[in-house]
Amino acid sequence: MTSITQSATPGMQTRGGSIRAFITTWKVPISLGIFALVSLFVFALFGRSGDSHFQLSTASDFIQIPDVVIPAIPSGWFFSLVLIAGVVASVRYIRAGRSTPLWIIVIFAVIFLMAFLTWAAAGQDLPVRIPGLLIGAVGLSTPLIFGALGGVISERAGVVNVAIEGQLLAGAFVSAVVASATGQPLLGLVAAMFAGVLVSFVLAAFAIKYVVDQVIIGVVLNVLVTGITSFLYSTLLSPNAETLNTPPRFERIDIPLLSQIPLIGPVLFRQTIIVYVAYFAVALVWFALFKTRWGLRVRAVGEHPKAADTVGINVNSTRFWSVSLAGAVAGFGGAFFTLGSVGGFTKEMTAGNGFIALAAVIFGRWDPIKATLAALLFGFATNLQSVLSILGSPVPSEFMLMLPYVVTIFAVAGLVGQSRAPAASGKAYIK
Repeated sequence: MTSITQSATPGMQTRGGSIRAFITTWKVPISLGIFALVSLFVFALFGRSGDSHFQLSTASDFIQIPDVVIPAIPSGWFFSLVLIAGVVASVRYIRAGRSTPLWIIVIFAVIFLMAFLTWAAAGQDLPVRIPGLLIGAVGLSTPLIFGALGGVISERAGVVNVAIEGQLLAGAFVSAVVASATGQPLLGLVAAMFAGVLVSFVLAAFAIKYVVDQVIIGVVLNVLVTGITSFLYSTLLSPNAETLNTPPRFERIDIPLLSQIPLIGPVLFRQTIIVYVAYFAVALVWFALFKTRWGLRVRAVGEHPKAADTVGINVNSTRFWSVSLAGAVAGFGGAFFTLGSVGGFTKEMTAGNGFIALAAVIFGRWDPIKATLAALLFGFATNLQSVLSILGSPVPSEFMLMLPYVVTIFAVAGLVGQSRAPAASGKAYIK
């Protein structure tokens, strides 16, 4: 028996009489090596002197963890050596014809982040408040998570969802108007879902029924929704801000006992209802896609629509309703901007989050849980630039504004490695 995995550097391994050919990629170890060298030169050899202070507890935690003080230069050497060890481990996996395990990449990223924070906060009077950093990261990641889940559902069904940005923006706009007019934020959430579905209907109709290029129609929808919401904001919301653009926001809900666990409690269990729904949405989408008959049908029409059609599955109908569900999920996430964060609609307030959510789908390899982790990474990078700006980081402010997008590009281009989208994603099915 012979199995061949395609990649960039071939290797051969014999096991139990079977020949298995491996082709591995050096993309991951090279990327990790670059970051290890950056750590060695910036954080160790030419590091900043002084100590860095980290605050790990809030006033309402059960147990008060004392602040941690770390000397910058010695820790820079320690972190750099650990990162170099990670690069060596990654190289050994590649030379053995195996891909670098995800846990090595995760640990590497955490260590590099610790080294960066220690270097940036060295000699500063203000401590780095880790709970606040993580709370903000979860909040900024919430719309990305819903957008990524919508992207996973749509692409698993075979339709490329470039219109996530438009679905988020439509959800934000409609939720603000409905919640302001009714005084009921829950009605705003429902309206946001309908807005996302409406955008998805247009995407599904043109992509599935009229066989228009899915990427093109997605881009057009993003421009269309941006134009409509900007026009309505200028002509309708701005003159009537008191009645149409002052939505009540959801208050944070503290989960008894759980919210008082040090570090974890404030981050996960002192959030708004939209964030709590995100926890369940991730688990529900994963279970539905991989453990139910509906999920099997969705994945079948995304992988091999002709085979699905031969066993009686209506391919185009399944795709249409899957894209509609994806729009509802993304629209729900868009409501976070107005009902959970800002408290009112502004022009283009999604600011490219839909495209970052699409990158999270790719980085997460079309898996709901991995896409959620990718969304959390991008949200963390966005919040990190705000925190470091407050601390007075030596990194130029222009670079800090670029940080979320730099992380997105690096994650997709440098760490995603070999990944395969659903085979029929982006391909129209004509019976």
